[in-house]
Amino acid sequence: MIRLVAIDLDGTLLDSRSEIPEPNRVAVARAVAAGVHVVLVTGRRYDFTLQIRQRIGVPLALIVNNGALVKSAQGETLARRLLPRHIAQQALEATAEFRSGAAVVFDRPREGQLVFERIDWTDPGRRGYFERNRAFLREVSPLEASLTEDPIQVMYTGPVEEMRRLIARLGALDFAAEFAVAVAEYERRNFTIVDVIERGCSKGNALTDWAARLGVRREEILAIGDNLNDREMLAAAGLPVVMGNASKELKSNGWPVTLSNDDGGVAAAIERYVLAERNA
Repeated sequence: MIRLVAIDLDGTLLDSRSEIPEPNRVAVARAVAAGVHVVLVTGRRYDFTLQIRQRIGVPLALIVNNGALVKSAQGETLARRLLPRHIAQQALEATAEFRSGAAVVFDRPREGQLVFERIDWTDPGRRGYFERNRAFLREVSPLEASLTEDPIQVMYTGPVEEMRRLIARLGALDFAAEFAVAVAEYERRNFTIVDVIERGCSKGNALTDWAARLGVRREEILAIGDNLNDREMLAAAGLPVVMGNASKELKSNGWPVTLSNDDGGVAAAIERYVLAERNA
């Protein structure tokens, strides 16, 4: 019987407009009411994920920043894995040509969570993101000078092919074993997010640790995701389910496929694998 459900956000719980389809919200609430632990597992920051939880309206634990931070339903920090600042600095220095899309992300209350070397408020592709996160932004030049403490991650964004070159560059570095890389790729939007995070950090490891804290076995975990950075999370679950809109790489694993994020795929998976069993 499933006792823990781990759900990714973008492309999974959220539809293509970044809204929560009502069937998904209802299914999550019903699962919690039935005594199932539900955790949101995302590459997003805590502040963004907290807003999603508030819209669902039930207490949920949060695994954010690709597993670097784990927050209880009450907002208590239960785990924190930071990237050593000297590794962050080396990564930035080795990837100078990708600097325009780079940011350093910190575990801070508000202003200064996201540090860019330069913020172009007229950039049509990023202006909306900058406006939505204005309260959390800071400019520091050079970007390495922002590393007054260990960050959560170094985040890069850009077109798919450019970010694939970045991933190859990071993998070829002589200190590549000292950090991990999480990738969320959106080919249809020609947009990719690449996070350099602490060695051993992943959604999968964070989910495994969270399940152990709850006394939940691997075979009692349902995980639902759609992108490359969900692979470890899905592999950590006894029942991995991928979205109908999931990347080809995830679908190639032969895992069960649910409906797309625009068709309430999360609700369909919870109904089939969690609620139907309990009703029976």
